[in-house]
Amino acid sequence: MMARRIPKPLIQLAHDLSFCRTKCTLSLSRNNHIQNYEVLSTTNNPIPDFEDVRITFESKSTKELLRAKTCFQTCKIPLLVDNAESLLLASRKMFGGRIVDALLKATIYGHFCAGEDQERIRPVVQKLKDAGVGSILDYAAENDETIEGTGGVQSSNETTAREYDYESEAQCDQHESTFLQCINDVATNSKRGEDNGYAAIKVTALGNPKLLARLSTAIVEAKRLFSIFDMNADGLISREDFEFGYNRFFFDGDVRIKEIFEEFDPLETGFIDYITWSMMLSPQDLPEIIKSCRSSGRLSDSCPTDEEIKLLNSMYNRGRRLAKGAAKCGVRLLIDAEQVRYQPAIDNLVLGLQRQFNVADKPIIYNTYQCYLRDSPERLRTDVARSERFGYHFGAKLVRGAYMESERELAESLNLDDPIHPTIEETHECYNSTVDYLLRYSSRSNFNVEIMCATHNQESIVNAIESMNSYGIDRRASTICFAQLYGMSDHLTFNLGKYGYRSYKYVPYGEVDEVMSYLLRRAKENSAILGGATAELNMIGTELKRRFEKAFC
Repeated sequence: MMARRIPKPLIQLAHDLSFCRTKCTLSLSRNNHIQNYEVLSTTNNPIPDFEDVRITFESKSTKELLRAKTCFQTCKIPLLVDNAESLLLASRKMFGGRIVDALLKATIYGHFCAGEDQERIRPVVQKLKDAGVGSILDYAAENDETIEGTGGVQSSNETTAREYDYESEAQCDQHESTFLQCINDVATNSKRGEDNGYAAIKVTALGNPKLLARLSTAIVEAKRLFSIFDMNADGLISREDFEFGYNRFFFDGDVRIKEIFEEFDPLETGFIDYITWSMMLSPQDLPEIIKSCRSSGRLSDSCPTDEEIKLLNSMYNRGRRLAKGAAKCGVRLLIDAEQVRYQPAIDNLVLGLQRQFNVADKPIIYNTYQCYLRDSPERLRTDVARSERFGYHFGAKLVRGAYMESERELAESLNLDDPIHPTIEETHECYNSTVDYLLRYSSRSNFNVEIMCATHNQESIVNAIESMNSYGIDRRASTICFAQLYGMSDHLTFNLGKYGYRSYKYVPYGEVDEVMSYLLRRAKENSAILGGATAELNMIGTELKRRFEKAFC
């Protein structure tokens, strides 16, 4: 491992790292956030009228509204939604794929997906742009496993993550090409000189998910090793602590301790903190490290083999090529969050990409934080501190989360603590507090901080606007934007766009058979939030009534 220069002494930032000592959480009170920090300035960003159906649907044809009404009404029939997959399979056998695909394109596919490929979605992208709404192109093929983990009510309010199936490295190369084309199309669709293009990718498309899970275990164990070395739990490892801990687990301490400690403490502060530990201890280093272990254990058992390191490097190289392409085009790259068992490995890749590509004038790489997870505030604040320590801009997409049911089932099967907040109210509070924290931090930071609020929750959007006003952040600034899924919550997206906010739709595309898992999840989510579907139906009904009355008057 080669030592890299750290721009600030570790001890100087120790007080910012107290969240590494125990379980760190953000304050759950937005008011506390505001009261404890000086408000730099105020801005009068207006709250949109989200009940204005004319703005909401002015870009929609009557045919599109009727299709939307049909889709939402269908989503309110639990018998159809719960058995949709088996019904579709039976229909394909009975009527053939072409007839079923045509029916889907006229209904649920046409409502929730923009088209089969980048060329066919161009009219949708242009129509959104004409309405003041940007597009986040999102290749929507996914593994069926996510159907089981839609996350119920909590996950239904967000643009959610998903997992790709794995067949071969060649398939991963093809996914890379698809994502790269997506990035290029985002750049093409943006006007010359614009600085607002986004593309979304999933790391499970770039490599074997099982490898990600194994690597994540190794990363978690490396973090646990830091906690063991940190004998007094103050977030810092002294030279004495390091020597004691190293000799406890490794047999070559007499020749390695001085070398390793100096490498992890290049500024000679006499301490190692977790940020330096995690940034300088890469997964690729682990096979060499465990050779000196006194005995086997969880870290050595989870250590990747030489063959897995090769596959890991291939995965990381695909990510780097996509990031390089995005940086060249000026397109921001959103790395989707995925299931907890993969997330540490995904975070590790994202951190490396951010450090390399977020150093110019803006963050190119965004990580995604699922605020229904108990540890999301700790992870986010640690990542913010990393960006400040190593001198790069910070980009974050915030969602409430996906996979609630599957995550809880997995945790229970492994006899682990539930990783998710026990109530939806705590998830809401965590989301709103996280947005407020990042907006406040952006108003005080020397680096660019950018946030995408990917939410269908109107209250969270209003809270974000109020925080923007408190911290003097104009709605046209790149600091914050809002995003909703195509086919959902149009009253939020189009009204935000009309009022001058940076508003986006996640625009999924792909062949019908590729996106079936995505479509079934959309149907289940709208079924799970009957109140939300009913509200959208009422707004659609109001607009259709207005149009029919106008036509016959």
